[in-house]
Amino acid sequence: MRQSTLDMDDLRKRRSLVITRKEAAEALGVDPRTITTSINEGTIPHVKLGRRIVIPREKFLALFADAATDSGEA
Repeated sequence: MRQSTLDMDDLRKRRSLVITRKEAAEALGVDPRTITTSINEGTIPHVKLGRRIVIPREKFLALFADAATDSGEA
């Protein structure tokens, strides 16, 4: 399996307003299908642009902000 090169700190540093499902999966260390399932269940916010689905970066990071502060990160 390929090593992840993107992590949550990388996402925090980016200036982009949105991230892809693949980027979100890589940062969390999960399969992209897990992100798709979470989007379909409504647990991860998303925006549909035509046929493309993107995730608002700030809202995605906010989902994990509590976990980061609990573990001593951030």
